[in-house]
Amino acid sequence: MSTRTTTAAVIGGGIAGPVTAAALRLAGIDAHVYEAYPARADGVGGTLALAPNGQAALEIIGAKDALAAIGEPIHRMDMLVASRKRFVIPAVPDQGPLLSLHRADLFRVLSDRAEELGVAFEYGKRLVDVREGPDSVTAVFADGTEATADVLIGADGVHSAVRALIDPANPGPKYTGMLSFESISPFEPDLDPGVMTFAFGKRGYYLYWRLPEGGTRWGVNMPSPKPLSFKEIRQRSNEDWMVRLLDVYGDDAPGGELLRRTPPNTLQASGSLHLMPPVPTWHRGRMALVGDAVHAPSNSSGQGASLAIESAIELARCLRDIPDPSAAFVTYESLRRKRVESIAAAAAKTNSVKAPGRLAQTIMPIIMPLFIKTAMNPEKTIAPIQRHRIPWEASAA
Repeated sequence: MSTRTTTAAVIGGGIAGPVTAAALRLAGIDAHVYEAYPARADGVGGTLALAPNGQAALEIIGAKDALAAIGEPIHRMDMLVASRKRFVIPAVPDQGPLLSLHRADLFRVLSDRAEELGVAFEYGKRLVDVREGPDSVTAVFADGTEATADVLIGADGVHSAVRALIDPANPGPKYTGMLSFESISPFEPDLDPGVMTFAFGKRGYYLYWRLPEGGTRWGVNMPSPKPLSFKEIRQRSNEDWMVRLLDVYGDDAPGGELLRRTPPNTLQASGSLHLMPPVPTWHRGRMALVGDAVHAPSNSSGQGASLAIESAIELARCLRDIPDPSAAFVTYESLRRKRVESIAAAAAKTNSVKAPGRLAQTIMPIIMPLFIKTAMNPEKTIAPIQRHRIPWEASAA
């Protein structure tokens, strides 16, 4: 029985999928991506931040420069509490800035790079089942087609079909209690471009930063008792959503003014926000999970995309260096689980104060300096995250 991995079927063509496939190609493994959507998701998705560790990981697959060309550097991050108290979040001095970019642009760059490396993409391939053999695994798609490879990698996001096939007892995503919207307002607060502000308003959390070309991009995490699908969100008009947003943020400064000056037709819904609780089973046999399918932290972490990229490359490194796929997956999990779960746990604490009540509003300006000094200490808490580098040239065995 042959155990060396030479082919891989990657399920999911978002962010983790193309990175996994590109890294596998660099590792000498023929990778093929199967995406459920009928075409490339160009233009879909909101804005995200790519941290220095994520940027460094993308350098391994040769995509860093292309992203630097389209990303907007964020040189400083502040916290604003109750529209009146501003605190500067300490930065790690030897790390470069975060990059703010549209998810669609990141997807395009990563997919283009994977294709340059010889990765093939197929669309309209919704996974419904798998068949496992002694030395291969076969993906079964809803259209009746199949694909067989040495290994199958689930990079299919928080609603992963592969996760349940690996272990039906694995948990599904947890709704955070928030919906995400964003847009660009012509209103410009008195801040330089490149300063991102995380604002804790009276009834909800929002963030904003001025753009070099003019205007201010803003995003909100609006409290909502139940998650809504994109179809349900689109059943309301943008004008209706703006009324709801102003009801939550209208009394905040500058949040209210940012929203009031935003044309409703430019409002973009990113959807319900979910995170993954710890997943007990990351892999089984010749199948493994990567990215949001196995670790989706709250967006409070600023690390969702970066961790997905890291894990994708680390997984390829393990399959390159460890002939037995099962053993490779064990090593992969040992290298990644502690890191991603500790970052997710820290972000969950921040998530819990995104909609502070009156008492929290009163005490937050008092406790925030202590929170920043301890939970956001640049050397103790931020630096180990941002300085992390994958030793691609070293053997994972």
